[in-house]
Amino acid sequence: MELIERALEFEKRKMSNMSTSDRVAASREAKSLILELNEIYKETKDVEIMDLMKLITAKKRKIEKRLGGIPSV
Repeated sequence: MELIERALEFEKRKMSNMSTSDRVAASREAKSLILELNEIYKETKDVEIMDLMKLITAKKRKIEKRLGGIPSV
Protein backbone atom coordinates (compact mmCIF):
# COMPACT_ATOMS: atom_id res chain seq x y z
CA MET A 1 0.00 0.00 0.00
CA GLU A 2 1.34 3.37 -1.03
CA LEU A 3 -0.22 5.16 1.95
CA ILE A 4 1.58 2.97 4.50
CA GLU A 5 4.87 3.44 2.63
CA ARG A 6 4.41 7.23 2.69
CA ALA A 7 3.60 7.09 6.40
CA LEU A 8 6.70 5.01 7.16
CA GLU A 9 8.85 7.38 5.11
CA PHE A 10 7.41 10.37 7.00
CA GLU A 11 8.06 8.70 10.34
CA LYS A 12 11.72 8.03 9.45
CA ARG A 13 12.34 11.54 8.07
CA LYS A 14 14.67 13.74 10.11
CA MET A 15 13.09 16.90 11.44
CA SER A 16 16.24 18.82 12.35
CA ASN A 17 17.25 22.01 10.54
CA MET A 18 13.75 22.72 9.31
CA SER A 19 12.43 26.19 8.64
CA THR A 20 9.11 27.28 10.07
CA SER A 21 7.36 26.79 6.75
CA ASP A 22 8.84 23.27 6.50
CA ARG A 23 7.48 22.48 9.97
CA VAL A 24 4.03 23.76 9.05
CA ALA A 25 4.07 21.65 5.87
CA ALA A 26 5.24 18.59 7.83
CA SER A 27 2.49 19.10 10.42
CA ARG A 28 -0.15 19.31 7.69
CA GLU A 29 1.26 16.23 5.96
CA ALA A 30 1.16 14.33 9.26
CA LYS A 31 -2.47 15.32 9.82
CA SER A 32 -3.36 14.19 6.31
CA LEU A 33 -1.60 10.85 6.77
CA ILE A 34 -3.29 10.25 10.12
CA LEU A 35 -6.74 10.93 8.70
CA GLU A 36 -6.15 8.66 5.70
CA LEU A 37 -4.78 5.88 7.90
CA ASN A 38 -7.76 6.27 10.22
CA GLU A 39 -10.17 5.60 7.35
CA ILE A 40 -8.34 2.33 6.60
CA TYR A 41 -8.21 1.46 10.30
CA LYS A 42 -11.98 1.87 10.64
CA GLU A 43 -12.47 -0.86 8.06
CA THR A 44 -9.69 -3.29 8.98
CA LYS A 45 -9.05 -2.73 12.73
CA ASP A 46 -5.39 -3.60 12.01
CA VAL A 47 -3.19 -3.06 15.09
CA GLU A 48 -0.15 -2.19 12.94
CA ILE A 49 -2.01 0.72 11.37
CA MET A 50 -2.96 2.00 14.83
CA ASP A 51 0.68 1.79 15.95
CA LEU A 52 1.76 3.72 12.86
CA MET A 53 -0.86 6.39 13.56
CA LYS A 54 0.46 6.70 17.12
CA LEU A 55 4.05 7.17 15.91
CA ILE A 56 3.03 9.85 13.42
CA THR A 57 0.88 11.59 16.02
CA ALA A 58 3.82 11.73 18.43
CA LYS A 59 6.04 13.20 15.73
CA LYS A 60 3.32 15.71 14.80
CA ARG A 61 3.05 16.85 18.42
CA LYS A 62 6.81 17.40 18.60
CA ILE A 63 6.68 19.49 15.44
CA GLU A 64 3.77 21.57 16.74
CA LYS A 65 5.48 22.03 20.09
CA ARG A 66 8.49 23.41 18.28
CA LEU A 67 6.22 25.75 16.33
CA GLY A 68 4.92 27.07 19.63
CA GLY A 69 1.35 26.01 19.03
CA ILE A 70 -0.91 23.92 21.14
CA PRO A 71 -1.01 20.36 19.75
CA SER A 72 -4.35 19.50 18.23
CA VAL A 73 -5.97 16.25 19.19
